[in-house]
Amino acid sequence: MTDSLSSYKAARAAEHLTNSNSEINVESNPEIRSRVIVLLRSIALGIAIATWMVMAIGSATRVMNAGLACPDWPLCYGSVLPAEQMNLQVFLEWFHRLVASSVGFATIVLFGASWYFRKSLPSWLPWATSGSLSLVVFQGILGGLTVTQLLRFDIVTAHLGTGLLFFSSLLAIASTLSQQSSSANYLGSKKIAWLGLSAVIFVYLQSILGALVASQWALHQCFATKDMCVVLNAHLLGVIPASISSIAVVVVTWLAKTTSPWLRRISLLVGLLVLLQVAIGYATYKLHLQVEPLTIAHQAIGSALLGTLVCFTVLAFRAANQDPFQTKEQNQVQPAIR
Repeated sequence: MTDSLSSYKAARAAEHLTNSNSEINVESNPEIRSRVIVLLRSIALGIAIATWMVMAIGSATRVMNAGLACPDWPLCYGSVLPAEQMNLQVFLEWFHRLVASSVGFATIVLFGASWYFRKSLPSWLPWATSGSLSLVVFQGILGGLTVTQLLRFDIVTAHLGTGLLFFSSLLAIASTLSQQSSSANYLGSKKIAWLGLSAVIFVYLQSILGALVASQWALHQCFATKDMCVVLNAHLLGVIPASISSIAVVVVTWLAKTTSPWLRRISLLVGLLVLLQVAIGYATYKLHLQVEPLTIAHQAIGSALLGTLVCFTVLAFRAANQDPFQTKEQNQVQPAIR
């Protein structure tokens, strides 16, 4: 009887130990960890694309003079869907708020998932998503202030500037979670990475100057009354460092023999976006902002250029700091995240 009881207790203890070990294995399973990272990377990338759409819709809202089409906030004419007041201007402002709200909720999901799975993720990721959540909350506050403060130019500029930072943070998270630069033969150089970072800064500052021009209608005022020409000229001069640094990224990347194929492809996209942005900007200037689709495209392509440079810079820093021996060993242990 005693032997049977002892055997039963031993069996229960072994079962408990097996279950505990199974939980530990699930926690540290490379395949499960890869799936979680792929999921979070996809969510971050999806939110970044939606944010780009929000900024493009916001540009259309401003160009069509629809910024105050909904006189109240966060509702529109006191309702979630203002069917009776709906026209093109109201639709633009309402749809802008709808997509922006969806971005906010999706960011909360990303934030919650990164903290829930934090034991299976890089230690920096939950804090990075916390920063992104803080930015989108601040962005929402600024969005409300743009309406209640009747499109005050400094608030409108800060609204776009924060949106660009939020957009960049999501792309940085997604790029850091990718594993494209994983070969010892394709290590990037820190010179290329720092060059990419300088281009990111110049393009971001140029975007802020563009927001100042747009929020104060500086181009119209400069041509009509010679007012606000300082702001307009600052934006025009800002084209030089932003364009030169971006083109330098393309040239230096292709001159470096050990540059990753992925960095080369991204740098080509940078060059294409720069040329397109300059051409559209010139056409917009010559046409005095009279063609609305060109003005919207100018804002959208500028945001896309900034985002592409952010991805390039993150991947370049990862490649420059990557240990080829460690990378080779990791690739043998577990499949690359795609």
